[in-house]
Amino acid sequence: MNRVVVTGMGAVTPIGNDVETFLTNLFNSKVGINKITKFDSEPTGITVAGEVKDFEPTKRVDKKFAKRNDLFCTYALYSAKEAMEDAGLDETNVAPEDLGVIYGSGIGGLTTIEQQVIKMHDKGPKRVSPLFVPDSIINMAAGNISIAFNAQNTSQAIVTACSSGTNAIGNAFEQIKLGKAKVMITGGTEASVNEIGISGFASLTALSKAEDPTKASIPFDKDRNGFVMGEGSGTLILEDYDHAKQRGAKILAEIVGYGTTSDAYHMTAPDPEGKGAKRAMQMAIDEAGVAAEDVDYINAHGTSTHANDSAESKAISEVFSTNAHVKVSSTKGMTGHALGAAGAIEAVATIGAIQRNQMPVNVGVQHQDEECTVNLVNDDNKKAPVNVAISNSFGFGGHNAVIAFKGCD
Repeated sequence: MNRVVVTGMGAVTPIGNDVETFLTNLFNSKVGINKITKFDSEPTGITVAGEVKDFEPTKRVDKKFAKRNDLFCTYALYSAKEAMEDAGLDETNVAPEDLGVIYGSGIGGLTTIEQQVIKMHDKGPKRVSPLFVPDSIINMAAGNISIAFNAQNTSQAIVTACSSGTNAIGNAFEQIKLGKAKVMITGGTEASVNEIGISGFASLTALSKAEDPTKASIPFDKDRNGFVMGEGSGTLILEDYDHAKQRGAKILAEIVGYGTTSDAYHMTAPDPEGKGAKRAMQMAIDEAGVAAEDVDYINAHGTSTHANDSAESKAISEVFSTNAHVKVSSTKGMTGHALGAAGAIEAVATIGAIQRNQMPVNVGVQHQDEECTVNLVNDDNKKAPVNVAISNSFGFGGHNAVIAFKGCD
């Protein structure tokens, strides 16, 4: 089995449109949740979201591409280009047959779908754009990345709701681990802060109705009342360790374990006992060859919904019952919940914690829920060595995915 390392990262988020800005704001506890500006959200009853701000796609993406493609594809290609630049990879140091793409999204081109359905309704089916299908289907994030970098190894799209980004990274990890590729571009993207996206989740009573951005996404707080929609993308470049060393690449971290399970319980609710989440975490650390006591930090899924935070806390408490020092935080208090992109953005955050020996604070919590008996990161304990960390993602339909990272010399 080949060792798999991370050699590049890219990010488009509500708190920064490149990795350095994102991590700087993350570790300074900047909240990127604000009043919704993309449409008039008042009729939905939801007022805030984690929108990507000041995004200039032409800094990395061709103007024609940005105009022709749904925003979820533009976010994906933008962060993928940053990640490839960060890794120092191009056609001179990786063969097309050795370079693949596995990329996730929970919903895909929802803005395109919304706009074109309205156009069909108002103006008739002949007015539907000929690009409607390629702009809306989820696989086009992976497809466009593959085209952009001439990546001729596998090209796959992963759709497991809010676990999509983490499952994509895990599957890409396995592709290299098994010797089927040398380099993989992987991550997740989402652009669902639009009228139908907000309306749909609002009707499901899943979103917070809080008007104060600092009190809307408050994972593990007893007063939490729903998640806040976010958007963006995160990309990792995974590479065979020997391939990376041979070309003198900088290594950001090593992926050492992956766990994925299904609750097989409910369409939207997690297993209240967190059984599937528990098994996924245990699988990840078992494959990593580390004990529960060795894990320093857990980037929790932590959506700020009662059901998720409670179930995840139970799972963490059971798996890490013998670990008195492991600390937990959800970064969704700063970014909102980016659905299929969440796990990828949070993987960047987790690697950042390893690099900086600092954990992101669980922003927003004022009164920790007594049901959530986890050791939350705060301003007093945030700076500590992080050698081993895991990142959790759980999605509608019972999907659970966990990645284990460690520092790498």
